[in-house]
Amino acid sequence: MSGTIHVSRSDKETVIGVKGRFNFEMHSQFRAAYQSDSGEDNQGRRFVIDLAGTEYIDSSALGMLLLLREEAGANESDIEIINTRPEIRKILETANFQRLFKIA
Repeated sequence: MSGTIHVSRSDKETVIGVKGRFNFEMHSQFRAAYQSDSGEDNQGRRFVIDLAGTEYIDSSALGMLLLLREEAGANESDIEIINTRPEIRKILETANFQRLFKIA
């Protein structure tokens, strides 16, 4: 069973909250959550991924985060991953995501 996604938007920021299992089954939901806010028309937009309710993360979720980064402008993107549990933070750090994202 996968999790659920909650999205909140302001003028310059999109907050995507992931609750439950963050895995391949959430691919469509996750992409839909950010797609309308990414791209050249939205350069400078800040994305916050809130993992407070995330119980599990797998390699496909890591790939989804990388796709978000790419579509949000790669090195020019402003993406922060917040509220990570220690075990999820360890997975992100093992994959060297701290070099690509702000992790809090």
